[in-house]
Amino acid sequence: MSPVTPPSAEHSMSILGLIADASWLVQAVMLILFLASVVSWFMIDRKRASYKRYRDIAEDFEEEFWSGGEMSRIYQKWSGEGVQEGIANIFIAGYREYNRLVQKSNVNRSDMVDGVHRSMRVALSREIDHLETNLSFLATVGSISPYVGLFGTVWGIMNSFIDLGSQQQVTIATVAPGIAEALIATAMGLFAAIPAVIAYNRFAHAAEKLTSRYEVFMEEFLSIVNRQDISRGV
Repeated sequence: MSPVTPPSAEHSMSILGLIADASWLVQAVMLILFLASVVSWFMIDRKRASYKRYRDIAEDFEEEFWSGGEMSRIYQKWSGEGVQEGIANIFIAGYREYNRLVQKSNVNRSDMVDGVHRSMRVALSREIDHLETNLSFLATVGSISPYVGLFGTVWGIMNSFIDLGSQQQVTIATVAPGIAEALIATAMGLFAAIPAVIAYNRFAHAAEKLTSRYEVFMEEFLSIVNRQDISRGV
């Protein structure tokens, strides 16, 4: 970093001017934080759309499931429409296993319930993985971005004071640019972290609610299998 000198033009104290005059390491920190912020916003938009789709599927499916229609027709509809995700995928896995076991004459009710439960549990685990996809990235950005920005700030301020040591006369005009460009790194760290933390908390809560909804449906479906009422739709 070259010795700190008073700004020679008005634009040198602008945000872009300060970033351009920063040391290469501070610029690298700013670039990393900028890219992290861009990727975070992209993932936030994708997750918002996916959670809305999961909620819509759950509402449509549960409305049809509890309307009293035959299980076989519901299975044929949802397995043939290509909407095998969310709560529909859990139902498809359970009903498919039930159809496979019900054709065996030597399977008792307990074994049938256990088999259906295992199939639905596997499908539930996959859906939970889908719900939690990219949440770890948002959590990481939200937790480490302020520290990355602080590192850039500390490095920039350290270089500024080293350069000031070679100056015989120090004024606000000589100190301000170096301090300002270093603080931009902290601001960018917060800019990347705050939306990521808010989005992570919101999506984690939405994932928990959907998971509870899936688990309740799974238990209700297993109760139907246990009562053998499902045989009316076969």
